[in-house]
Amino acid sequence: MSHEETAAEAVTRKERFGTLPERIRPEDMVETLPAVGHDPDRDAYDPDEFAVRYGL
Repeated sequence: MSHEETAAEAVTRKERFGTLPERIRPEDMVETLPAVGHDPDRDAYDPDEFAVRYGL
C-alpha cells in the first residue's frame, strides 16, 4: 500500500506546505481597552468647590 509520488504532486505539496505562515507578534494577539471610558466630570477636582461644599 505504498503511494508513489509524482513530480506534479511533489510540486503542489511544496507550494502548499513548503513555508511556515507569517509570524504573529504577541502584541498583535491581545487587544487592550480601558475598562471604563474617560469621564471628564469624574476626573475634575476643584479644591475651592470642595471647601465651599463640605467645609463651610
